[in-house]
Formats: sequence, structure tokens, C-alpha cells
Amino acid sequence: MDLSQARWRKSSKSGDDGGMCVEVAANLPGVVAVRDSKNPSGPVLTFPPEAWAKFLHATKTGEVA
Repeated sequence: MDLSQARWRKSSKSGDDGGMCVEVAANLPGVVAVRDSKNPSGPVLTFPPEAWAKFLHATKTGEVA
């Protein structure tokens, strides 16, 4: 998958203390990409936008901790 046009943004829940840091690129057609901000050249997980939206909803409502 070509991620060269991905516009990564760091999660607002990620701290600056070197802990768990997540970046998301939601500008790609038909996919949301997620990576570890501490390892930008490492693996990337991709999700259909609908699945990502369900995951975000579940985390916001406490269904997923």
C-alpha cells in the first residue's frame, strides 16, 4: 500500500513522555492507517473507515478499554 501521501497526526491521547504514542492518517481513500509515532518507518495497521469509526465509538463509550 502506498502511504506516501498519508498526513499523519498524533493522537490527542498520546503523551510526550515516550510512552504509548499513536499516529493516524485518515486522508487516504478507503483506508485509515495507524502507526507507532516512535517508529514511523515500522509497521502500519490499516482499517476500513467504518471499522475505525466503530472502534473510536467503542473506546469513547467505554466498550473497549
